[in-house]
Amino acid sequence: MTLQMCEEAAMAAIALQTTHHRSEIRPVQIATLSLDPDVVSASIPAFFIGRNQAGLWVARAANGRIGGLFLFKSSAIDFANRHSAPARCALVFPTGTFELDIENRGNPLISLAAQVKRLFARFAARSRA
Repeated sequence: MTLQMCEEAAMAAIALQTTHHRSEIRPVQIATLSLDPDVVSASIPAFFIGRNQAGLWVARAANGRIGGLFLFKSSAIDFANRHSAPARCALVFPTGTFELDIENRGNPLISLAAQVKRLFARFAARSRA
């Protein structure tokens, strides 16, 4: 099985999973997410790690400097650790979904996959009508 086939299978599984579980997850506004200074020091880089409404993993620096979209949770965590090197970072996992509100610096294929997913959704809506 090639890498491309694995990625396509993963995207299909994510799309299927999110259509069945979308109503269970409440979206969180990233602007309302803040770090408690008693818990995380301002000198420690922090990243929010979670899922968006499409079911993809989002990694976003708390300061809004960088962020990305990923197929796997481990990829989002690796991205956060890589962009806070040489030190590690604090990882914050919000309970709800949140959207990446800055440029995607993660997996470049994600944007293309999201466009294809929207195209298929429009096609399915037209065929039902």
